[in-house]
Amino acid sequence: MTFTRSGQIAKVEKFKASPSPSSISEYFHPNSNPKQEKMADTAISATIQVALEMVVSLAAEHVNLAREFPKELERLNESAEMIRGFLAGADEEMHSPVVQNWLKQLEEEVFKADNVLDELNYENLRRKVKYQDQPMKKKVLCCFSFFNKIGFRWRLASMIREINTNLERIHQNAERLGLPYKLQVEEAFPTIAAGAATSRQTDSTIVRSDVLGRDKDESEIVNKLLAKSESVISVISITGMGGLGKTTLAKAVYKNEQIVGHFDKKIWVCVAEEVDKIEKVFKMILESLTGEKVEGDRREVTVQKIQYELKEKRYFLVLDDVWNDQELLLTDLFSTLAGLNAKKGSWCLVTTRLQEVATILSRHPQIKFTRHELGKLCDDDCWSIMKKWATVGEEVPEDIREQVLRRCDGLPLAARLIGGLLSKKNKEEWQSILEESLLNGNQGGVEQIVKVSFDHLSPAPVKKCFAYCSIFDQDTKLEQDLLVELWMAEGFLQPDSQNERMMEQIGYEYLRILLQTSLLEEVKEERRTWYKMHDLVHDFAKSILNRNSNNQDRYLAVYSSKRINEKASASLRTLFLEGGMADDMLSKFKYLHVLKLFGEDVKELPTSIGKLIHLHLLDISDSMITTLPESLCKLYRLQTLRIGKLEEGFPEKMSNLISMRHLHYYYHAAREIQMPSSIGRWACLQTLEFFNIGRQEEGHGIQELGTLQDLKGSLELRNLELVNGKDDAELANLSRKPNLYRLIFEWGNRDQESDQCDEDVLEALQPHPNLKELKILNFMGDQFPQWFMNLTSLVELRVAYCTRCRELPTLGQLTSLQRLYLTGLENTTCIGLSFYGISDEEDGRSAGSGNTSRQTFFPALKILSLESMKSLEEWKDAHEAMDVFPVLEKLYIRDCSQLTTIPTPSRFPSFVVLEIKENCHVLLVEEVLSSIANLSSLELRGGHQRIESLNLVIRPESSLSIKGCDSLSTDMLERLCLFPSLQSVELSYCPNITTLREMSCAACLKRLVVNGCENLRELSEDLYQFQALEHLKILRCPRINSFGLNPNKGQKSLLKSLEEFSISECNGLTRLPGEMFESCTSLRELDLRFCPNLVSFPLDLRRTPSLETFWLTWCPNLNTEMPSGFGYLTNLRRVLIGGISDYSVMEFDWAGLASSSKLQHVHLGGMPGTKSLPHQLQDLTNITSLDLQYFGAIEALPDWLGNLASLEELILFRCEKLEYLPSMDAMDRLKLRRLQIKACPLLTRRCTPQSGSEWPKISNIPEWPKISNIPQRDIR
Repeated sequence: MTFTRSGQIAKVEKFKASPSPSSISEYFHPNSNPKQEKMADTAISATIQVALEMVVSLAAEHVNLAREFPKELERLNESAEMIRGFLAGADEEMHSPVVQNWLKQLEEEVFKADNVLDELNYENLRRKVKYQDQPMKKKVLCCFSFFNKIGFRWRLASMIREINTNLERIHQNAERLGLPYKLQVEEAFPTIAAGAATSRQTDSTIVRSDVLGRDKDESEIVNKLLAKSESVISVISITGMGGLGKTTLAKAVYKNEQIVGHFDKKIWVCVAEEVDKIEKVFKMILESLTGEKVEGDRREVTVQKIQYELKEKRYFLVLDDVWNDQELLLTDLFSTLAGLNAKKGSWCLVTTRLQEVATILSRHPQIKFTRHELGKLCDDDCWSIMKKWATVGEEVPEDIREQVLRRCDGLPLAARLIGGLLSKKNKEEWQSILEESLLNGNQGGVEQIVKVSFDHLSPAPVKKCFAYCSIFDQDTKLEQDLLVELWMAEGFLQPDSQNERMMEQIGYEYLRILLQTSLLEEVKEERRTWYKMHDLVHDFAKSILNRNSNNQDRYLAVYSSKRINEKASASLRTLFLEGGMADDMLSKFKYLHVLKLFGEDVKELPTSIGKLIHLHLLDISDSMITTLPESLCKLYRLQTLRIGKLEEGFPEKMSNLISMRHLHYYYHAAREIQMPSSIGRWACLQTLEFFNIGRQEEGHGIQELGTLQDLKGSLELRNLELVNGKDDAELANLSRKPNLYRLIFEWGNRDQESDQCDEDVLEALQPHPNLKELKILNFMGDQFPQWFMNLTSLVELRVAYCTRCRELPTLGQLTSLQRLYLTGLENTTCIGLSFYGISDEEDGRSAGSGNTSRQTFFPALKILSLESMKSLEEWKDAHEAMDVFPVLEKLYIRDCSQLTTIPTPSRFPSFVVLEIKENCHVLLVEEVLSSIANLSSLELRGGHQRIESLNLVIRPESSLSIKGCDSLSTDMLERLCLFPSLQSVELSYCPNITTLREMSCAACLKRLVVNGCENLRELSEDLYQFQALEHLKILRCPRINSFGLNPNKGQKSLLKSLEEFSISECNGLTRLPGEMFESCTSLRELDLRFCPNLVSFPLDLRRTPSLETFWLTWCPNLNTEMPSGFGYLTNLRRVLIGGISDYSVMEFDWAGLASSSKLQHVHLGGMPGTKSLPHQLQDLTNITSLDLQYFGAIEALPDWLGNLASLEELILFRCEKLEYLPSMDAMDRLKLRRLQIKACPLLTRRCTPQSGSEWPKISNIPEWPKISNIPQRDIR
């Protein structure tokens, strides 16, 4: 007998083997693989075995209700044990049709038994909820209801007898078939599924220690990427079989320090699937660039946005795991990439298993292609990887080493898997594992190694847990809690016989086993840890998806309900569905244990959800569902509920979900939402992310937390102002909740003068000493409780906006505290000795006695932040005999406008970062700067009579950056510039700085930038000796008059490392000595602008052979001693000349410029009265781009421009009187591809399409007039 959902008695049908319904897998697996089928067949017995354990466990749950039939439970255990033995024997006869029929019957019986017992368990819970909901009088009557009690026991006994009868029949059939019986049950890997096609996703994160044996490959690729390239985009492919580590190598290259500094932009895109439209790749590139999801499918829009992001930038693009070998698509992709911008030197790195991809790319006419064939690792590298995972200690026999290396076959993935397989095994066990047929036969490769790893997983449910992971897409970031909750919902985590461990603890142990065997990978980030499968391991798992004796899908992920075969709906246990589902459709999945609905189209949870009585986990966190139906409250077996956002709160009878263990719901703005009433009935609850305190008479008081002894993880208590007092707060029993690692106490915003009992409430909320993180918000007490000192495990403490607190809590003796954040404590005026835990008496003894043993305070603190403490004036230092902050690395002080003293930074031996910003007191900054002995990286920002920020960072590269700060003394600022180890100095708008004469960092200074220092008169007298100097910029310093050599020292210039030299708006400068550049063989860019009094610049360009860009503009008095020798510059590509006198134009080295073979871009600027172009310009026949600006009096361009046969681009800017282009014949000779006219009103009118007189001359130019209004770079 069993119960229907209406509670009426119904007849139990005999368990009979029925024909298998159509499988959903036929939609996803149209082609079978004999090798895969063989693997799948061996999995069937494991599936049955795990299900059998679930049946026994479900039956045992009712022992206390049915003490009169222990013999039936004993029969069930005996039957299960016998069947396990026959299952082991059946594995050897798996391909016998008779055996397969027996397995089919057995599997069907076991799953039916599981469903029936689960329904019985549901009925038991329903009765329990009904009893709890009854008034007390009715409870007493119900308790003595003889009929109900006897009737329920009778039905339970009947069901277990029915199950026993059928299992014994199966047992007898096995004996008749002659199946061998094995006492030692072999465990086989199980079946699991994800029906939809999946795609791999990788990212650029890498742990450098994981990259072994690829140093040479990495170095070769990096060197190629750093080499100069004349191509706009070059491509290098990494090709090789799966498991070689192509992605790992690509990550290592991507994160290489030289690459990071070489490219303006880096882009990581994982293709990982065969793309039918190239638009998908462009969207992925744009998403990687912007970090935002790209909406819409218009290719033109997407490509324009990419072009904007990459404009004038050299970029490095990684396309990882490319599977497309369609030549049209690949050609289309790289043709577009080649046209994104004109800047040369960009690279694309492609990883692929397909040689054809590399072949196609090698034929592309617009890219420079290089192939890097990734080979196998040598034996020593494979052995190093294996040892890392197997934790090999003593010497390993040579014969075993050879067997391991033979099976690794040079594949790093195989080495890691074998290491995981042998991990924690004795050396004696190694030999037996290596002698197994799978590993010792002719078969090889990663797939066989993975299978052996499966075979050695123990206990059997671990295999089921592993296989379940394949329901997710490849490279999905798997969270520990979600995995364990899914495994638990499917019944894979049965409590042990002594019931000593909770199911979650068993799940964590299973996860550890999978990590140990390398079947899952652990990825650690700064604030979280997640897990993933290697793509080859995932491929193997997917090859046995949903294979069982009935060929039915039990675990499925699909992206449309239309793809679900209704005939198979009854067999499903897990369903991940993107998109909504009709109410009547959902009710057909009556045996679901796990349901995940996701997608923007899912806006309502069907009311039929209440009919899924077997449901253990419901996840709607990635949907648009904002309300929960009341029918949800009938899911008495529900263990886990994951929600995204609620607008109307929880259903009224939510407390009926008495099996609830994990409620995942966190929404920062949900402070008004009432919690489920009487949540204290959820005695098994472990996860509760926040609790909004309400009225206790309505079941929303803090007392509800008292019975939830198993709470773990993080809990945020909101609206603490509603707690009546200490007695009520104590009923929360927080001190008896050892598994909570994080607590947040938050009071609502109130009048600061309101008389509340905050101190009593906080005193009563004392946490368990295991607590690791604590945050207190809006607490209105005057002082903190003493229990702070008992939090010996506390790692992080945040105290914010406790505006009435006068004194900080005593924290100096918390041995585990690493991070401390104090914010908005507006009533605190002094950080005194009590903060450390020192009394005045102890401080006096320490000061007066030299023999006192040293004390240490804040022994573990690494980060300390003080913010918005408006009244804080003083921070007292402990006595020198005491060690304080021995490991403090970062100190942040923000918006503490009255603070003038802090402990000297020399008290912090591990100091890395000091940041003072927002309303810094000048005295505090001066005190800190005065105490600095060894400058590392210092950044100062300030305005008129104020300091905005001070940022001191201890790093290998010593640098100084000062902007403003006129409130600091001249001596203070100039002293900072004298540190001898400086590598970079940047001074901006510092009127107090008058001299850098004594700067003495000649050996190490690489960068010197001085901008807007109006009173600076002289640079270092040793400037020419700065051998490491690479970048020198002097901008807007009108009082500097010379860079001349010191005549008393007879210096010779040693600026051999100088790459960039820029002078602008230095009105006092009259001469630049050519001797300064006599050793500048590395100089690439020379920029001289707006120096109106410069008259002499006798530069011999033969001394600067590496020069690529020469810029000389608006120096109108430069009439003598001009730079010469352009013909010797073999790398010169860009020249900008303008705003110089007609005489200077005539004296300019045009002949040398014409002989410069690589010159491509010329920007020429005239004067307002200039009426003609310099005729020498016609000799520059190699240039491709000409930019003419500020020729104010010119009326027509000369016909000799037609001689510039290579010219592709012509730009005209601010030529107000210009009306005519060169003749039609001259324009035809030019073959222009791009013409831009800007701020030339007369010519613009004559170029009007169709009607303008100059229109026929330009109508055939491809990029006119489409881009004519784009602003052009002003030559000034």
